[in-house]
Amino acid sequence: MGVEKGDAVVVLKFNGAWRFTPPENGRFLNKSIPAGAVDEFLTMILKIATQGSRQGVLEHFKSHFCAAIGTTHVRSSNESWAESDLSSFMHNAADNPPLFIEAFFDACESLRNRTSEWFLPDHSMINEILGKHNVGYEIKLPDLLIREQVAPVVSVSERSATLAEQAIEMFQKSLERSEELLLQNRPREAVQEILWLLETASTAFRGIETEAGTIQGKYFNQIVRDLRAKNAGTTLDRVLEWVANAHGFLSSPSGGGVRHGLDLNSGVELSLNEARLFTNLIRSYLSFLLVEHERLSNRGI
Repeated sequence: MGVEKGDAVVVLKFNGAWRFTPPENGRFLNKSIPAGAVDEFLTMILKIATQGSRQGVLEHFKSHFCAAIGTTHVRSSNESWAESDLSSFMHNAADNPPLFIEAFFDACESLRNRTSEWFLPDHSMINEILGKHNVGYEIKLPDLLIREQVAPVVSVSERSATLAEQAIEMFQKSLERSEELLLQNRPREAVQEILWLLETASTAFRGIETEAGTIQGKYFNQIVRDLRAKNAGTTLDRVLEWVANAHGFLSSPSGGGVRHGLDLNSGVELSLNEARLFTNLIRSYLSFLLVEHERLSNRGI
């Protein structure tokens, strides 16, 4: 996962397998981050929040930790709940240290990219907390490395990321970008980003074999029509109907106007509240469709 910074991209690199199963504990804690360390990272976030909108900063970090544990980010009703929700998500993310560290690092770098006036923790400050709590990871930019245990670690070639892992990383980046746009009060662009993600996800169904035939079509509407026809009367059929309706409304110049321009006579520009509604709806649809894709690919109908 990376964060744009000027013309460069700061990317924290580590073994892709760690996203699913962290290394076993040894001399250091590799399987989880202790609660004391999580609380120190939360305290650091609260100090960052003194430099701007407190809830805005808390929501920013929440979005990154939600992505780390694979859940949807929903804005809290007030600052107090935002802090409580963030703490909960951080403690859940602590079950996978590489993803926890990546979430905190990316959130800091994203803020650093947006403003040069704030002081944001760097990798040395992250390493300090990790070392203090005997956590077995260390950032040596651009890499996140596991600390040596009893003997020096023998260098081996990292396995190439699978297509599924690459897709997950792309999806997470797009979801995070959509959330950042909402925090920046850019509703139309936020919906554009997640609508693009929905269209991208639909292409994964192309070519899947079903009892009713192979899913055809090159573009979103064609794929959805064919998928519905071959799954008539199912929950998938109904969800795809809702997906198509939302996509049609948001694409239409007289609807959301996020793809083909806004009709100046009859179109209504999306509000921030409406944009958050649509982004949350589409996130839910995406979660369902990705599970259905796996079912259809591996088991058939």
